[in-house]
Amino acid sequence: MKTVLLVIAALAVASAEWIEIDWSQVKPIEEFDHYWARIPQEWQFLRKLTPSRRVTNGQEATPGQFPYQIALLSTFAGGTGLCGGTVLTNNYILTAAHCVQNAQGGTAIIGAHDRTVTEASQQRIAFGSGGITIHAGYTPTNIRNDIAVVRLNSAIAFNERVQPARIPAAGDGRSFAGLTGTVSGFGRTTDASQATSAVIRFASNPIMTEADCLSSWGNNANIIQAQNICMSGEGGRSACNGDSGGPLTVSDGGSLQVGIVSFGSAAGCSIGMPSVYVRVTHFRQWIVDNSDFS
Repeated sequence: MKTVLLVIAALAVASAEWIEIDWSQVKPIEEFDHYWARIPQEWQFLRKLTPSRRVTNGQEATPGQFPYQIALLSTFAGGTGLCGGTVLTNNYILTAAHCVQNAQGGTAIIGAHDRTVTEASQQRIAFGSGGITIHAGYTPTNIRNDIAVVRLNSAIAFNERVQPARIPAAGDGRSFAGLTGTVSGFGRTTDASQATSAVIRFASNPIMTEADCLSSWGNNANIIQAQNICMSGEGGRSACNGDSGGPLTVSDGGSLQVGIVSFGSAAGCSIGMPSVYVRVTHFRQWIVDNSDFS
């Protein structure tokens, strides 16, 4: 039976329409006005600066290392925004609300190591605005409840390089503090060119306690709350522009997604500030209620 299922999956991929992408029109979501609308007013001046946009000490993944990783391209009136996301089920993906707020639709690139080329394992599946569900508590002018699910126009075919993310079980109350967190994505990697990465890259650092993260962010409880989880910025290792919506995982009998990339310091990615994520356990029931995940 397993062999039959693999053959069916292969046929499904082969018969899917290949979506061509004009990569010259794609830019990180952080370059859109709606991203900055949610950032506190006192940080707005940073938009005009040229901060460090590098994930220091990050490295290229091996092909298939992150089979749940998605490159998410959302279409807006001002162009196409690059984000991350994860495979939730055959039909749904998980991402950040700010990645799809006001999107007209887009494309999820699944099973890619190099998102810019044709790969045998790669699937490109479109989605429409009607498939986007954003948390009702999210608004374009805040950083709270930054979570969304997207129903794709056709089903994902699982293979050795395309698998759903594992998320914590119902009732899992762990903070995950002290465990090593790993963030992955296709975001920016160099200061000079400000270019996003064609291939999946990742960086790892300890997960912080809420108290330590809050302290690093000036004890501002409007920024860091229980719905967030933070990864240390030690060594400048961090998510960066274009990684929004992607996964933060820990090792727990395999990769376990505990966070969704939400925001970092507007002063730059590699300055050592903690990167901040949506805490998946906080929103687990919302995910169940708004998708076919169970």
